[in-house]
Amino acid sequence: MVLTNVELELCFHGQKLRGFKCKVTRLANGFLPETSFSIASQVFLPFLLSGLGMVATGLLMDTVQHWPVFQTITEIFILVPALLGLKGNLEMTLASRLSTAANAGQMDDRSDRWEIITCNLALIQLQATVVGLLAALAAVILEAISKGSVDLSHAAVLCASSVLTAFLAALCLGESFCFLRSNMQHSGIAVPSASEAHLTSLWSSTRRRDMSFLPDMTWLPPLVCAVFIVMTPFWVCAAKRSPSVAKVLKSGWLPVIVAMIISSIGGLILDKTVTNPNFEGMAVFTPVMNGVGGSLVAIQASRISTFLHLWSKPGVLPYKMRQNWPNPCTIFFSSEVNSRSARILFFLALPGHLVFLYTIRLLHGGHVSLSFPFVMFYLMAALLQVGILLYVTEVLVRLMWRKEVDPDNFSIPYLTALADFLGTALLAGCFHLVWLIHGL
Repeated sequence: MVLTNVELELCFHGQKLRGFKCKVTRLANGFLPETSFSIASQVFLPFLLSGLGMVATGLLMDTVQHWPVFQTITEIFILVPALLGLKGNLEMTLASRLSTAANAGQMDDRSDRWEIITCNLALIQLQATVVGLLAALAAVILEAISKGSVDLSHAAVLCASSVLTAFLAALCLGESFCFLRSNMQHSGIAVPSASEAHLTSLWSSTRRRDMSFLPDMTWLPPLVCAVFIVMTPFWVCAAKRSPSVAKVLKSGWLPVIVAMIISSIGGLILDKTVTNPNFEGMAVFTPVMNGVGGSLVAIQASRISTFLHLWSKPGVLPYKMRQNWPNPCTIFFSSEVNSRSARILFFLALPGHLVFLYTIRLLHGGHVSLSFPFVMFYLMAALLQVGILLYVTEVLVRLMWRKEVDPDNFSIPYLTALADFLGTALLAGCFHLVWLIHGL
């Protein structure tokens, strides 16, 4: 890459100075594309650890599904994927934004880094509160459509526990990811670690176990909702201090809300299958299937977005990425760095799921025999899910960049929600096929 004097002057002008210095330093040191081994080495350990967190989430969910509150307030099964997806969306989007900021040199200065981190934390707290409340309302509406009635006491418990879960997970995980992101430069490290939000979110949500059975504390759920609603102006004021975060504050709501709706539809599928004897085991395998797909696709989206931020400008795609509907072969089998990472992530899904399945079997979770037909159908469903998601990622990120929309803020919620929906639907199909085979 050759830079003219005019380009140097333009790039060193104004606020682009620090980011361009970072780029010039890379070029001066001999910037080389990442190899397959380097990509795999960066991603594998965080991916494995986050996957084990998803296994723990599934085992926890397999246990709590038999608690009285889960059997009485069945809307919780609709809410769970939406909450898990919400935390994954917020934290992985946060990790992606911070990855791009760190790689562009925007976090080199201590004061700038502190402002970016605190404003982003305030933003995800606001998003968690609002979308957590909307997720509970969506669960109530979907269950009302299914049953034809609404229980107001159940609705109050769902709303209170949903916003409380979102707050606790955002508080614990947001600070951890900001610390991790400020000390690591690779998208493949921070983004899969964000998927451990699943375990924290589900653990927090299970604290609602006995809330609905305390008749003398019926005032508590409305009070919890009111407290968090009152806190929203504070999060707004804190987030507006950063210009980049203020933009997300205005325009970043549609992706997380649409993602919540898509995840809720997946939750409706889970609600209808988890109590069916023919689908026994759905509770333990759903977080694993959905979480693995969401983690891998978030890594790819973050990598492509960072690549575009460093080597292009919004509205202009690099020459080899200008097709709106690229051929799948070019996405998976070309020599480009993004194609290389897509291949690595696709093939990581297979050994990853085998390790997670063995772990579930070792811990006696799922109440289902890991027979050869089940494992084959499960792996086929997992690879199909990841393949579809990686292709959609490439198309969606290209489209957003061409429309001058930042993929760091908008692409990951859509993709992880699609991972939840596809994962739940394909897993239900897997269980149904196994049931048909055993019924023959």
